[in-house]
Amino acid sequence: MGSTGSIPSAPPAVRRRRRLGWPRRVFSQVLLMQLAVATGVTVLATGFFLAPLSAQLDDQAMRRALAIAETMASSRTAADLAGGPPSATGPVQREAERVRAATGAEYVVVMDTRGVRWSHPDPVQIGRIVSTDPSEVLAGREVMEIDSGTLGRSARGKAPLRNADGGIVGAVSVGIEYDSVRDRLLSAIPGLLAYAGGALAAGALAAYLISRRIQRQTRDLAFSDISALLAEREAMLHGIREGVVALDRRGSVRLLNDEAQRLLGLGPEAAGRPLDALLGPGRTADVLTGRVTGADLVTVQGHRVLIANRMPTDDGGAVATLRDRTELERLGRELDSTRGLIDALRAQDHEHANRLHTLLGLLELELYDEAADFVTEVVGVHRATAEQVTEKVHDPLLAALLVGKATVAAERGVSLRIAPDSLLPDRLVDPRELVTVVGNLVDNALDAAVGTPDARVEVTLRADGRTVVLRVADSGPGVPEDRRELIFTEGWTTKEPPSHGRRGLGLALVRRLAERRGGTARVMAGPAGGAEFTVVLPDALTEPAPPAPPTPPAPAPAGPTPPAEPDSPPAPDPAATLAPDPDPDPAPAEEPSR
Repeated sequence: MGSTGSIPSAPPAVRRRRRLGWPRRVFSQVLLMQLAVATGVTVLATGFFLAPLSAQLDDQAMRRALAIAETMASSRTAADLAGGPPSATGPVQREAERVRAATGAEYVVVMDTRGVRWSHPDPVQIGRIVSTDPSEVLAGREVMEIDSGTLGRSARGKAPLRNADGGIVGAVSVGIEYDSVRDRLLSAIPGLLAYAGGALAAGALAAYLISRRIQRQTRDLAFSDISALLAEREAMLHGIREGVVALDRRGSVRLLNDEAQRLLGLGPEAAGRPLDALLGPGRTADVLTGRVTGADLVTVQGHRVLIANRMPTDDGGAVATLRDRTELERLGRELDSTRGLIDALRAQDHEHANRLHTLLGLLELELYDEAADFVTEVVGVHRATAEQVTEKVHDPLLAALLVGKATVAAERGVSLRIAPDSLLPDRLVDPRELVTVVGNLVDNALDAAVGTPDARVEVTLRADGRTVVLRVADSGPGVPEDRRELIFTEGWTTKEPPSHGRRGLGLALVRRLAERRGGTARVMAGPAGGAEFTVVLPDALTEPAPPAPPTPPAPAPAGPTPPAEPDSPPAPDPAATLAPDPDPDPAPAEEPSR
């Protein structure tokens, strides 16, 4: 029960297999393989050296034996053969033994044309026929060979023996003991092995250094562990819902997972190509390549808002992660719009309470005519606000946006106007796209105009064929000329970030939406000061529908004509601005506590 949590040891058989089996670590495997290769190369090199060395020593011994035989054949031996029968004490035997002793040969045998020995180290053999076939040398040809005779295996050289007239009267056969050749070979082996050992030691040292380097690079993992890590990496990279981009030190793409391909609009063929060439100049490429540094950097790619983080690697490359904040950013903007709507409703509630208090006071004072005029004026102003927008902007989504922005502008003390030459038909291809553009530009213009004298924002919406031209001018401080391109960069802003996210995306989205349609977005100085943003959106309108054929008038019904409806009282003239003017002297009223 009181176990300390130690890991149970493996059975002896398993431990024995682990000790005797192939090692798991990459370092040990590579070292053993390289040592085996170095040993094999050394053995082969030694064998390749010893094989020709043995043949070379054999050839040297046979040539030496032939040289001794030729020297012996050039002496007076031929004349001595005619002096009498072979004898152990004759001049031929004495001369042959002298030469044998002087040269260190194993034997020097002189034979006549019948193959009878006239000399031999063993005197008993004198007068007997030689043990090998002498026909080749007696035919006048020199012979070199390694053969076995009565004295054992030897390297032999045979030369014909000629008289003064050049006739063959015998032959001389000289043998060098083969053991002496083998001794020379064996004596050369220690030196050769010393060189081979040195080469093997150098190879082992090189193998160790290479193995240590591989050990550091592979973090001392086994090959099976590396294979498993690669499989897990592939599964993880293609399974996570964050984009992963791996770059080498030159800024070329090494790896893109499926999510990164989707977010960046790239395909698998992007691997190996420079990121700048794939994405083109812009903030996204600058962030991913490290030219712009920081944590949780905001960038826009296409119509997506991305959050990027970059981590350098030891080899000079980097791994960047991408998170899609498009939906979150859209929700944040909807939250901003909702907050603006709530503020507008709160302002209208406050204004409505003031007007009700004013109306109540007029009724209590029995000023009924003034009360009726006051109600008519209030209703007419609100009706004029909506009518002025819908007369010039026929798309319901965009008209509703502008009416809501007018209420927000009035609450902030800014006059929001629609230019007199504005006219936009209800033929928008994507109304939400234009709502995004107009909403961002109007919000920025309101922020710039708040607090300025005669604060105002003017919106112009015109249709030029299928192209929509939008202008938003404000009475703010304007944009310096050196910053007119910088303000369209993702993340650039002069405002405090909201609670739900980051600023610096609205104008970047406006330009991206315009460029995606082949249009433009730019800012210039306004005609009356401030800034004027102009956005051109080609092909933002559909083709106008063909006119319907005229229908014949319906016949008038029989019977008396019904009486005409009484005319409604005329509405007051539309106000010059969308936002109603505040009451000149509203009755003081406290906002009810909530």
